[in-house]
Amino acid sequence: MIKYIAKRLIDLIPVLIIISIVLFALNEAMPGNPVDLLMPTSIQNETQRQELRKVLEERYNLTGPIHERYAGWVGRMFSGELGESTKYQRPVNQVLGTPLRNTLILNLGSTIIAFVLSVIIGIKSAVRRGSFYDKFWQVFSLAGISLPTFFSGMMLIYFLAIKKSWFPPGMMPINNDIGTWIKHLILPTITLTIGSLASTSRYVRNAMLNALNQDYIRTARAKGLSETKVIYSHAFRNALIPVVTVVTWNIMSLLSGAAITETLFAYNGIGKYFIESILARDYNVIMALNMMYALITVFGNLVMDIGYSLVDPRVRLE
Repeated sequence: MIKYIAKRLIDLIPVLIIISIVLFALNEAMPGNPVDLLMPTSIQNETQRQELRKVLEERYNLTGPIHERYAGWVGRMFSGELGESTKYQRPVNQVLGTPLRNTLILNLGSTIIAFVLSVIIGIKSAVRRGSFYDKFWQVFSLAGISLPTFFSGMMLIYFLAIKKSWFPPGMMPINNDIGTWIKHLILPTITLTIGSLASTSRYVRNAMLNALNQDYIRTARAKGLSETKVIYSHAFRNALIPVVTVVTWNIMSLLSGAAITETLFAYNGIGKYFIESILARDYNVIMALNMMYALITVFGNLVMDIGYSLVDPRVRLE
């Protein structure tokens, strides 16, 4: 397995280079200039404005040929320096530190909750196929998959925050009070969990139904094994293989898809900063977040393949 992982990591190098070039080119093609948003209206003299523009463009590495700027950006990235944010006037590392932590907590929490509930619901629905329990969760999964994330979030805000006043509707505080922070975390976590639960529970159910109809399950039952052992030791283990794919993609998509949820709830996460940076043409923040999403995607595929071999020893990594 170590040789396989090393080979895959080497293969990822040209992929990441191509992705970085494409992202940098797209970043350059964006309309507008962040310097235009920074120019003070109080300076009317054209000479002074041109001098200030030149200073700002040099400060934020916006001058020179595109290939030189790309090479400089790559060099700074490898040294751990992601540049300075034009919107927040601080190094990108400092801007994204706390939001990245908040997003990881939000997404990992919702993913774990959704996975645990999906396994319980999916297995029970498959075992009790055609029952009211199964039909209820089938309707829920269809609704959860069909409804946009922002609609689910708005409904939660309206009923639980505005009508009942159980939770704050948004504007996450900047203080470190754990109680207040948890209250602001609940609604966005529920919003993300609904979508993940709807899709993952459906996959678990279908995978379990497929596994329960296999010959080895009939053989296990003919041997006199208990139904619990048949379901959890034989059927569920094989049903986990396609579920690994779904869970991995859910984790990868949540980090990018959480932008809508974080903006809706004014949650202090990287999704909210990503949207604000696009509106402000904050190129350094945009590039840092885009590369982070690219890294998550390519390494997520590697983790997915490794997960296959851990779930099913019959799968060999070559």
